[in-house]
Amino acid sequence: MATNSGRGNPINASEGPSKVGEGAPPPVASDVKGAVIEAAGQSDGAGVHASGQEPGMAPTAAAKAEPKVKTEKELEKERKKAEKAAKFEQKKAKAAAQATPAANAKAKDKKPKAPKVEEEPLPPYVEDTPVGEKKRLRPLDDPQLKAYDPVAVESAWYEWWEKSGFFEPQFTSEGKVKEEGSFVIVIPPPNVTGALHMGHALGNSLQDVMIRWNRMHGKTTLWLPGCDHAGISTQSVVENMLWRRQGKTRHDLGRKKFVETVWEWKEDYHKRINNAQRKMGGSTDWSREAFTMDKNLSAAVTETFVKLHEEGTIYRANRLVNWCTQLNTALSNLEVVNKELTGRTLLDVPGYDKKVEFGIIVHFKYPIEGSDETIEVATTRPETMLGDTGIAVHPQDERYKHLVGKNAVHPFIEGRLMPIVADDYVDKEFGTGAVKITPAHDPNDFALGQRHNLEFINILTDNGFMNENAGKYKGQKRFDVRYAIQNDLKERGLYVDKKDNPMKVPLCEKSKDVIEPIMKPQWWMRMKDLAAEAIKVVKEGQIKIQPETAEKSYYRWMENINDWCLSRQLWWGHQCPVYFAKIEGEAGDTADDKLWFSGRTEEEAQAKAEKALPGKKFTLERDEDVLDTWFSSGLWPFSTLGWPNKTHDLATLYPTSVLETGWDILFFWIARMIMLGLKMVGEIPFREVYCHSLVRDSEGRKMSKSLGNVIDPLDVINGIALEKLHDKLALGNLHPNEVEKAKKYQKTAFPDGIPQCGADALRFCMVNYTTGGGDINFDIKVMHGYRKFCNKIYQATKFVLGKLDSDFVPQKTGKLTGKESLAEKWILHKMNAAAKEINESIAVREFSKSTASAYQYWYNYLCDVYIENSKALIQDGTEDEKRSAVDTLYTALDNALKLIHPFMPFLTEELWQRLPRRPGDETQSIMLARYPTYDPELDNPAAEAAYELVLGCSKGIRSLMAEYALKDEAKVFVQTYDSTAHQTAVEQVQSIKSLSGKGITGIEVLAGSEARPAGCVAFPVSSSAAVFLHVKGRVDLDDEIVKATRKLDKTRAAVAKQQKLLGDKGYQQKVAAALQDADRKRLADLESEAAGFEGTIKQFQDLKLE
Repeated sequence: MATNSGRGNPINASEGPSKVGEGAPPPVASDVKGAVIEAAGQSDGAGVHASGQEPGMAPTAAAKAEPKVKTEKELEKERKKAEKAAKFEQKKAKAAAQATPAANAKAKDKKPKAPKVEEEPLPPYVEDTPVGEKKRLRPLDDPQLKAYDPVAVESAWYEWWEKSGFFEPQFTSEGKVKEEGSFVIVIPPPNVTGALHMGHALGNSLQDVMIRWNRMHGKTTLWLPGCDHAGISTQSVVENMLWRRQGKTRHDLGRKKFVETVWEWKEDYHKRINNAQRKMGGSTDWSREAFTMDKNLSAAVTETFVKLHEEGTIYRANRLVNWCTQLNTALSNLEVVNKELTGRTLLDVPGYDKKVEFGIIVHFKYPIEGSDETIEVATTRPETMLGDTGIAVHPQDERYKHLVGKNAVHPFIEGRLMPIVADDYVDKEFGTGAVKITPAHDPNDFALGQRHNLEFINILTDNGFMNENAGKYKGQKRFDVRYAIQNDLKERGLYVDKKDNPMKVPLCEKSKDVIEPIMKPQWWMRMKDLAAEAIKVVKEGQIKIQPETAEKSYYRWMENINDWCLSRQLWWGHQCPVYFAKIEGEAGDTADDKLWFSGRTEEEAQAKAEKALPGKKFTLERDEDVLDTWFSSGLWPFSTLGWPNKTHDLATLYPTSVLETGWDILFFWIARMIMLGLKMVGEIPFREVYCHSLVRDSEGRKMSKSLGNVIDPLDVINGIALEKLHDKLALGNLHPNEVEKAKKYQKTAFPDGIPQCGADALRFCMVNYTTGGGDINFDIKVMHGYRKFCNKIYQATKFVLGKLDSDFVPQKTGKLTGKESLAEKWILHKMNAAAKEINESIAVREFSKSTASAYQYWYNYLCDVYIENSKALIQDGTEDEKRSAVDTLYTALDNALKLIHPFMPFLTEELWQRLPRRPGDETQSIMLARYPTYDPELDNPAAEAAYELVLGCSKGIRSLMAEYALKDEAKVFVQTYDSTAHQTAVEQVQSIKSLSGKGITGIEVLAGSEARPAGCVAFPVSSSAAVFLHVKGRVDLDDEIVKATRKLDKTRAAVAKQQKLLGDKGYQQKVAAALQDADRKRLADLESEAAGFEGTIKQFQDLKLE
């Protein structure tokens, strides 16, 4: 049964919810679907929610409905209705005339209400607790605490938690993990390059929920924080800053000074990131904070490189790499984004004033040496023909058999002859059947060049200009040459055609430059054997990857893995711990692995070189390149715990428990951690991987700075005006056109800026979004709806605290005393069920379900029902009844705060600290309190069914009275159709009356065998009961017959649909028995409802005959 009447908040709220257009949060349980938005929209009335305007919130007026144009028939009905109403008013007037003169005089003297005076806005909240000390709680009647204010609630707690050491893992006296076990998460280290975004807010919220939940279950917990040095990103940002501020490049400073500058810059931004983490309430152990370039983590990088180089897993080779001419470094395949083109497209390329043409294929001819023949080839990159050193044809292609073994002549590079070779790789049906070969600039041609011993000629400088091998084009930009080559081919009569060509253009993820394949001597890691072991541990179940789609992606990538290019031509990062031996009198090839010697120190490398090069004179020069950032990140789960040293943390807390991160870095990071953990430590790095969804904007677009839709979590927590959002765009590196585009989106998405939501609402919303399904479309209206939920919790707790006497001492435990009323048994059963559901949901990572259970218990059961219903017990009950009601109120609230603490740490600590403790309970903080668990003693389905009958009856009565506009002198009947329901209704008739609101003169309970009460309209509660409201003489019978007939038709349609569902053979075979039982119960309720409407219609028809 639904327990919310749909008539607004029963805790002293005005009739009917006020809808003001706050968008509903993501779906939760079906019976609470619209509750968040209802909370966001309703005015809080007196009583529990009578606490004035929220700080920072402007009053909102409900929109006026447009007047409906009525038909003549409707107007005639209204006239008749008005006549009857007039007669009724005459009777009332006659009765009123008999009232005492004093009463009449009092009525005459009654003055109109004075207009409501708007409250003066409060000054900003100022915390007076010394930093690190336990918060000094102000009384709740303090003007600053009258309404929920995230600033006031969230202040001071974090510093106290941190200083008290609550975030640190707790071990036994012997230094072992506690009996309950351990739970460890290493945070995915954010790049030190800047601010956090909503993706970080999502991940941090989920991780902290798991950490806090496990901590409250008594486990030794550690959430280890840290940052990544982010080689390419950080160096790029600092270089741009240097150029803008000082007009200098890194080369002007030199390597040493530049690296010092980056460290200074890092310290500033690092603090900002950590501040944001703290503001979000993350319970990370800051005493163990790590940075990928810390001393120990750098030692771990050196140890790994040296060991793997010694065994040959890391090796030196001159191969094609993905080269970014803008950043001047090699990139791994994972750092390259392939842009799909359907045909000719002009793209912006860094360093070019005009857009460059892509998505085309140019056909041209090469002359054949010693003849007038030519051979036609085609290319999507015309400029690369300057690096051509051969042409391949299929060995069975009759068109070219006579040319195999001959040479083509390069038209622009004097003296270059290009052998024509036969190779099965060529598809003779594709294009002309002849393929130009550029071994030094194309991955496919690289293999062809090796097979046929062709020359490898590099035509590009590192900056993307043509080098000395490009003949007359030397010094020109590569894409300028793209056009020049075509013109020159036309001049020589060798140009054939240009056509549209669907293709992928490889772009640098960081700079958006077009990637060039270039030959470079680099460090590589062999991956096949490492990947095989990493696949094995997942298939064996040692590591569980969720969701299933992520696991499938993991297998797909790992089974087709390529060797990993480790070298990066940067200054910021871990310099490769390897040295090149320059031998006197020898040229020395830097691509020769035998001349490179790795070492933890230069002395170790020197010793290795002397042993390998006996009798030779040489000097060692350290490789200037640094390692790929992901190399150090791949060591994160064990290097942060002290490896390669044998530390206590490594011995007790490794492997870690869960790695929670976005699916988009599954290959960059997760796979590499598994491979390196198995290789270097001999154990898996974690037992579970949970990949959360990507956070997109409200329109479903990926968040990016150029769109202006990247949201800073601090702006959600604190709130920010639209103009300030615009100002933040100017601080970035966006092009003026992109700034205007971004502003346009911000005006649409945040016309009034971003309202202040607080950290607790932010966290709860992000966790609620996590269904394990597709990506998340973030909507600030939904987020703000959860701020209103925080207010509901705040005001409800204030109400309960007001009902506890100053000398109130709770029972020693929350166990049953045997004195509980039906309402108390019901709320304790619901509390117990919520504890069971939340614990089970978090354990299996059904995060959205866990928030739905917490929300439903707080909102629908505790606030909307029990707190309201306990008033009668507390005010009118016996002393024993009062004490029991208050004890249950305490237990229900105490556990409610604990249940929701992992999601809302600040609000729950603020409120829980105001509750008295049970005797003997000296728990310092709610984060250390025991999390509620399922207690079979509190499980009471009978009480649940009985009380929900009470709630259903009261809901029906309120609904009927509202529908027929009766506010007083209402006569009500409850008719029951089984003995259990009858006994409940008789015993609880007073509760039904008190929950049904004012205006009821009496409630009579009828057995099912008795006649249906005359002159009444019905509300079917369930198949076991219905309520009836006496309306004879107070409503238009014809009008009500029409209304009831419409409802009957609608119910009959639902009955037919349900019958069809239950009769379907496929349904009967496939659907679980429990669901079929629920559907049969639904049919019985619908049939009972239809019977009720039929009875109502007949009753109205009979009334017309009376």
